Amino acid sequence: MDKPSYLNFDIAKYAWKPDIDYSKHPEMYRVGKGEQGVLICEPYKSEIGQFWRFKTPEIALKSSEKIYALFIKYLKANDFVGADMARKYLQMGYTRARRYANYKGGKKYDKDNGYIALDRGTGDENKAISASIFWEKWKQAEANEKYASQKKQ
Repeated sequence: MDKPSYLNFDIAKYAWKPDIDYSKHPEMYRVGKGEQGVLICEPYKSEIGQFWRFKTPEIALKSSEKIYALFIKYLKANDFVGADMARKYLQMGYTRARRYANYKGGKKYDKDNGYIALDRGTGDENKAISASIFWEKWKQAEANEKYASQKKQ
């Protein structure tokens, strides 16, 4: 059985560090895969994370719109790191809401039973709606031409 990747996590090899101010040192930021670094990189974690919510579709809509507005604000300020972090929060809104839609309580593994995978399809239907809301904003961010150009650079 597959086990969660966090069981073998090596923080020393992780590219993102909590003691770096990435707004002052954007050259130290790495785009990475998916949502990597999203819960570490300051000051963006504090600026964006406070708005990240997906409990209900109404909350997810308000949250995704606020985070997308921050994404646009960062792009207008030529702050790629901020824009990428906002994009990551939109992606994480989708992935976490999907996990809660698929698994009761958002728990994918049973840590008390050798980390076996739990049954899918036991989750919250409203979280699937929340996930679709975040999906739309995430894809809108990824399709932004200025963002795509900065990401390539």
